Amino acid sequence: MDTYLLPAAMRELPPPWHDLTYRRSQALEALAPTEERREQARQVLRACLPDRRQSVHDWDEELRDFYDDRDDHTLDEADAWLTRTMPTTDQVTRERVVQVVGAWADMGIPTVPEPPTEQWVDEVAAEWAASVRQSLAYDAFAFIERATIAGLLNDAEAEDAALLAAAFVRVGVAVEAAVRVLVSLGRPRGEQALMELVHDDEVRDFRPYVRSRLLGLRRWVYDVRAQEVTRDEEPLLPEGLRGLPHSWQNDFGWGATAPDSHSLAQARSALEACLTVERVPDDAQMCGGAPADCSAIAEVVRALMPYPRLVTRERMNDAWRECQALGFEFRGIDADCFAKVWCKRIADRVTAAVFRWLADLPQGGGAADDKEPAALSATTLWAADLAERCARCGSAVQEAVWFLHRTDDAPVSREALARLAFDPSLPVTTRNAAQEWSP
Repeated sequence: MDTYLLPAAMRELPPPWHDLTYRRSQALEALAPTEERREQARQVLRACLPDRRQSVHDWDEELRDFYDDRDDHTLDEADAWLTRTMPTTDQVTRERVVQVVGAWADMGIPTVPEPPTEQWVDEVAAEWAASVRQSLAYDAFAFIERATIAGLLNDAEAEDAALLAAAFVRVGVAVEAAVRVLVSLGRPRGEQALMELVHDDEVRDFRPYVRSRLLGLRRWVYDVRAQEVTRDEEPLLPEGLRGLPHSWQNDFGWGATAPDSHSLAQARSALEACLTVERVPDDAQMCGGAPADCSAIAEVVRALMPYPRLVTRERMNDAWRECQALGFEFRGIDADCFAKVWCKRIADRVTAAVFRWLADLPQGGGAADDKEPAALSATTLWAADLAERCARCGSAVQEAVWFLHRTDDAPVSREALARLAFDPSLPVTTRNAAQEWSP
């Protein structure tokens, strides 16, 4: 008697859903998403939804590592044996997995035990069954997404699709396809489902991905707020920063700004202003050690305050509340501390951008026929002093040191580099950066 690996509901799926070969996707692409077929797709999802969270992996990760970067098709051939032996859902059995494992052994697959153990067969069977669920769910969600984008779903269908998509995210199956359906549902239904998911502990390691797609849906809210004037709002950055016309969207880059007296004075004023921004302690606790989460927080802050003049107490509070709504858990940080952390980060980004621009300016007097104007000789004097001060306080260290290296023809820059390179009171990373470029 066959030992089935899939539930009866999956074994009894109608064509083309029962097909586990490439033909299923081709057939589905050719089908119009009628109401009956949309219901059928949701029925496929209900049949495929496992009752507990699953981890879906390739049938043998060790084997994939073994064949990484090889030109032969051994791995593709090994994979093909699965669908060749079990082309439909009603044929997914443990006995056929045993046949596949035997074929792998005959092929000389190096990670197949000789002879294959019962435990190893069980592991392959479980992962193959999970992979079938994932593949079917992926195609069903893609079919529903196509109908959603075409505006074909009624309210009841949209509600059902949202519930199914959220359920699949929670069990870790076809997560990307499920989230795409929620995004296609838009506001308010899709957005609300995504908002609930980022607060759900069951989502676990998929939370950053879910949050990133939710951010895309909410971007319009940030854009509207960024366009509002700052009347009666409390500025958080010093005046020397608020006048900068450069956008965070471009990393506050100065681009092709000409080095005239106005722009050089503006650069000096910005650097001096950045040095007055409060240096708060290490903010790693804000992101829980997850770089992806830090990036998502930065996206919110940047969207709400794309220019330094828009960095206000009120907008920082908006960003704080939005990040909490997005499921971020800030340990030991309140709204005031959040504002200080991001004011420091903005100041550091501006500092880095200014030094990148200064370092790229033509150095020295230049030839008489130079098309680019030479930087004013006095610039290096004040800029080298500010570069050393910024490096000492830990602001844009790499960019400040690079500027000193680029201008090390001037004694003031060489001396600053030497002081940074051998000052034992400075962090090792700062000393090493300076030592790398010390003449």
